[in-house]
Amino acid sequence: MRRLIIAIAVLLTAMPAWAQVDLILVNGKIATVDDRFSIQEAIAIQESKIVSLGKTADIRKLAGPKTRVIDLQGRTVVPGLIDSHLHGIRAGLSFSTEVNWIGTPSLDEALGRITQASRTMKPGAWLIVAGGWNVQQFKEQRRPTRAEVDAAAPNNPVYVQLGYGWAVMNAAGFKALNISSETDLPAGARFERDAEGKPTGAVTGAQNGIVALFDRLPKPSPDDEFEGMKKFFHELNRLGMTGFVDPGGNNLFPGDYDALFKVWREGQMSVRVAFSLNGQTPGHEFEEYQNLTRMLPMGFGDNWLKFNGIGERITWAMNNNDNPGAADKAKYDEIAKWAAERGMALTMHWSRDASVDHLLSLFESLNKEVPIKDLRWSIAHLNDASEKSLQRMKALGMGWTVQDAMYFDGENFQRQNGTEAARRAPPVNTAKRIGVPVGAGTDAHRVASYNPFTALQWFLDGKTVGGVALRGAEETPTRADALRFYTIGSAWFSRDEKNRGSLEPGKLADLSVLSKDYLTVPVEQIGTIESLLTIVGGKIVYAAPPF
Repeated sequence: MRRLIIAIAVLLTAMPAWAQVDLILVNGKIATVDDRFSIQEAIAIQESKIVSLGKTADIRKLAGPKTRVIDLQGRTVVPGLIDSHLHGIRAGLSFSTEVNWIGTPSLDEALGRITQASRTMKPGAWLIVAGGWNVQQFKEQRRPTRAEVDAAAPNNPVYVQLGYGWAVMNAAGFKALNISSETDLPAGARFERDAEGKPTGAVTGAQNGIVALFDRLPKPSPDDEFEGMKKFFHELNRLGMTGFVDPGGNNLFPGDYDALFKVWREGQMSVRVAFSLNGQTPGHEFEEYQNLTRMLPMGFGDNWLKFNGIGERITWAMNNNDNPGAADKAKYDEIAKWAAERGMALTMHWSRDASVDHLLSLFESLNKEVPIKDLRWSIAHLNDASEKSLQRMKALGMGWTVQDAMYFDGENFQRQNGTEAARRAPPVNTAKRIGVPVGAGTDAHRVASYNPFTALQWFLDGKTVGGVALRGAEETPTRADALRFYTIGSAWFSRDEKNRGSLEPGKLADLSVLSKDYLTVPVEQIGTIESLLTIVGGKIVYAAPPF
């Protein structure tokens, strides 16, 4: 009897804590993205985690006097989206001072944004479009001219960059950077010239030249960087994103992480960030890695911000190099072995399957000496991955981060590689069959839009921004699989799949309530979806009407 009384007392003590959850969402269509891809009606959240999912009537029973109840009115809920390859730290640094052309349908409207910025920003301030746009998105189907940029903001220096191969400035911009002749440009950059050999007012050249040119632009102040980081995170929340894996990259030095860490220290994070580190100085990458990570072990941080290894350009010599020499490989191998011995993740930018044997052979040789199978190394891009390459990646325990680059550049890929190659690019269904973990993403914001729904639509229809359908049915994923790539799939790359990426009891309460039903809306409308309510760790970080 005494044991029974004690048991009842314990149960009664526990019930109020269980019953009085913080937040419940009811009357919805909740895509859990669990193993069965089950659909639930309601979800209960206590503090930062999910307590229960089920029927609305059952979940309502968990509400107490202080529980907030939100009626979803039939709307679709998905796990918070996670971009597995987003240069979000770099994007955030300048987000409050840049002019954003992402998604702009016409060149006329894009130039109008520069004009508007000239009226709202400080007199004489630089107006910078750092990327994220593409010629095919404009109805005019062309780049801006020097004359148009001059006219858009004659009293401000203006810089507009397209990818990593082209930029245009107005007269005030060239004057501010003291560029009057081609000899004033960085190495690797040159003036673009028309058919008659006359300069067009644009700068073109190799990636290193455009990167160096961008580095000459004034940087935002620390306060602007701090505000930009928060604003960019809020912008991601608007699109249903609750996390990203940042692979480092160009123009991102140690001091450039200050704003991110300040947002983190002050408890103002609204997305979860797993970041990698790059060596920035050619020939001195190993020394930089050693210095930067001396007291930064793999996984150091918390659920909001943590160190996720090295990448995506491990060495300058191997970056975009389809035919690396023995010395290049040896230097790379030295760093890779060092990372493997310390249990670090490694992600590597590689674009062409024809040359990826250089990388995979190096990893296979290293794996015999220092096993890497459990370290979650990965390759980014590689749109034309062959089945053989994917099988080799599977054997090494590697993952594959897939971006929507072909949405912006698919026609060029087709011209270079042929129609059949374009039909199977990227072969995500083959990767799924083989068992290679796939994480979806954008590679934003210099070369692409950061909008995850743009990428999800492209996964499903295979159409470029110009409306050309390239991918065949055999490598077109289902809606469920595409969503998996953007949630639980991406979570794998930061070892978070047990904490987030699906909506299940015990996991972090990261979710988004969508403006349209991703599961049933016509495919051509998926790119227009936004979040109406974004919750991260049980807290509302973004809300739009009616919430």
